[in-house]
Amino acid sequence: MTDPIADYLTRLRNAIKANHRVVEIPASNLKKEITKVLFDKGYILNYKFEDVADRQGSIKIALKYNPETKQSAITKLERISTPGLRTYVDTSSLPRVLNGLGVAILSTSKGVITDKEARTLNVGGEVLCYVY
Repeated sequence: MTDPIADYLTRLRNAIKANHRVVEIPASNLKKEITKVLFDKGYILNYKFEDVADRQGSIKIALKYNPETKQSAITKLERISTPGLRTYVDTSSLPRVLNGLGVAILSTSKGVITDKEARTLNVGGEVLCYVY
């Protein structure tokens, strides 16, 4: 697999389209950090890291839906930086997703954070994806 983050986002997208409650994804440290950001911003209901001694482990993510309309909290997941074309930004050109309603997830020297946190910490980094 050449792009595990794109695979992670695609598995989430497919589970949302199929109205699944839980999705299981192979784990990595970067995927765990992205999952934590999604949970902190309220896009997913819950998550659980299952580590296996001799294998990679997995992440179980409980997806969040509106009880009345059955619509997902995540409308769109968009991969920005790919292995073939990395996208880096500095503090002056940090992206604003949907004029501040969405979240851009960045990989910075301070860890995996959102665009709003990057503005307050005054750091730039690699734009991994947009979530809204």
